[in-house]
Amino acid sequence: MKSLHARQAPLADTGYQLAVLSQAEAAGAHFPAFAHKLRESGLLPLRPTGLAVMQINVGKMCNQTCRHCHVDAGPDRTEIMTRETMQLCLDALAQTDIPVVDLTGGAPEMNPDFRWLVEQISALGRETIVRCNLTIIVANKKYHDLPEFFAQHRVRVVSSLPHFSAGRTDAQRGEGVFERSIRALKMLNAVGYGVEGSGLSLDLVYNPAGAFMPGSQASLEREFKQRLGREYGIVFNSLLTITNLPVSRFMEYLLETGNYESYMEKLIAAYNPVAAANVMCRSTLSIGWDGQLYDCDFNQQLDLLVASTAPQHIRDFNEAALSERSIVINQHCYGCTAGAGSSCGGATT
Repeated sequence: MKSLHARQAPLADTGYQLAVLSQAEAAGAHFPAFAHKLRESGLLPLRPTGLAVMQINVGKMCNQTCRHCHVDAGPDRTEIMTRETMQLCLDALAQTDIPVVDLTGGAPEMNPDFRWLVEQISALGRETIVRCNLTIIVANKKYHDLPEFFAQHRVRVVSSLPHFSAGRTDAQRGEGVFERSIRALKMLNAVGYGVEGSGLSLDLVYNPAGAFMPGSQASLEREFKQRLGREYGIVFNSLLTITNLPVSRFMEYLLETGNYESYMEKLIAAYNPVAAANVMCRSTLSIGWDGQLYDCDFNQQLDLLVASTAPQHIRDFNEAALSERSIVINQHCYGCTAGAGSSCGGATT
């Protein structure tokens, strides 16, 4: 296994990705299949409850290379959604009552048509979520006005901040990231984000730094608010805890440190049928940078397209067929059903 720190080639390298997955399968051959757990819970086959969120990955280019990134994003990634594919997404959205569009990446703001897409979604009267890594706001002067642009279009900003200390944040996301994140948060606060009564939502995302599950979302939120408020004068709305799934860079980390089996055992032991009933794939459609359709962002990174009985590209969008599909599952799904559950919106129970 190549070193996580030395390796620069993206996991889109199919041969390498298959090798990683084969090693994981061999290490976890004795684990019960996730489908067995769903059957015991009366949830197999897993089906959608309705389409409430259209999550669009507009590209894998990013100004950071975070240790836990399940997208394997970075400055060297060239996958980018074209305006033509964005228009297909908008055409599909216009056919539906889907209320929320969730824009992700990479750093979605680095797509040259990002602002155009936000404007078009806003014109359709839908809520826009942007998963901003914060540092992009201060990375280059052409991004310095992002807080004002977000506020103009009432964008809900969701940003990763692994910890309220520089040491733990920089260890996970890179040297100097914490300081730049604090600067960006202050810029967002200055235009009203996170400020009570402003109507501008700013949420932070917490991912554990190692092979363990996140603690109580409510307790962590209180601690983050106290520390960031007291030490930096920063306010925000909610903290969202997300369990790291054994995918991409985090999978590499688990395998090379010998933590894969013990981590999977933790997830399986913490399986929660209530969380399983509330998994985000039941209400979310994930769209890849090239327009291909997935049940969730994690399946997208594993090239697990939606079931063949449903349209597999946004050009063929059919809400009725997608609403009746069987959701594609695998062992990584244990991460979303452990403990209080995990989703792009935080804990699910």
